[in-house]
Amino acid sequence: MTDSNGRPARPETIRIAVDLLGGDHAPAVVVDGALLASGADPVLQLHLVGPPEVAAAVLAACPPADRRRFTVEPVAAGVAMSDAPSRAVRHDTTVRAAVAAVAEGRADALVSAGMSGAVVTAAALGLGRTRGVRKPALAAILPARSGPVVLLDVGASPEVSTALLLQHATLGLGYARRALGIPTPRLGLLSIGAEPGKGDRVRRAADEALRSAEPGYVGMVEGGEVPLGGTADVVLTDGFTGNVLLKGIEGAFALAGGVAPHQRVPRAAALLGVGGTVVLCHGAAGPADLASGIALAARLHQSALVGVSR
Repeated sequence: MTDSNGRPARPETIRIAVDLLGGDHAPAVVVDGALLASGADPVLQLHLVGPPEVAAAVLAACPPADRRRFTVEPVAAGVAMSDAPSRAVRHDTTVRAAVAAVAEGRADALVSAGMSGAVVTAAALGLGRTRGVRKPALAAILPARSGPVVLLDVGASPEVSTALLLQHATLGLGYARRALGIPTPRLGLLSIGAEPGKGDRVRRAADEALRSAEPGYVGMVEGGEVPLGGTADVVLTDGFTGNVLLKGIEGAFALAGGVAPHQRVPRAAALLGVGGTVVLCHGAAGPADLASGIALAARLHQSALVGVSR
């Protein structure tokens, strides 16, 4: 279905499951973020997963006419940042219950600011992996001088291998096509130098494989090129390195006074390679960041971004 301009029409409702206990400053910032997101988009319906008294605080702050846009699933326990990711296996946690809501069709997407390892574990178990994907990847869209850049993996897994990098390259290119609207995105491999032969054994093997298999591959790029943009639309790395780089760039932007309005991008990462739409916000996210993550989840669901591939 299309609108009067020939663009895909928005569905009548988009249902987002929100983990009320995810994040360093939950539940207060999650409550505020949910209210911001709801106020900004009348199409949204939010499925609040968490303690009933926390959900009640959201409903109490809404105009009476808007309260019908919220549903509540009472779950008392969360996964703390200090817990093992395996705690997310338990069905009595908010993140696992939110994943189940997506898996069962009661929600279209999930947003959490909880521990990334727990969210990834719960999503992989509850939604399954996309065919051919051994480990999911977290993809963040970063502001850059020459236009936004997709960076992945930024924390789904610290493991690195040539095969895993090649799988994540496919996920990242698909995400750039869908989320940024770039028909033929350019792919770069993060390393310690741009010249062939730089980097460790895994990176050198991945560089050689990508040169022969991926027409959009532009070669290795250095960390300083990521916030500048212009070289690659997608920058590929392992989850450990990507997470360190992402936080370093965020700190640099904070030191510089923030991101210019025309460069602002979602303050959230999409989990690619699972059978549903899952968005993670930073553990230290504020209300505006949570609202941005909810808006991203709605947009990704609308574009049918479920397990991105070619």
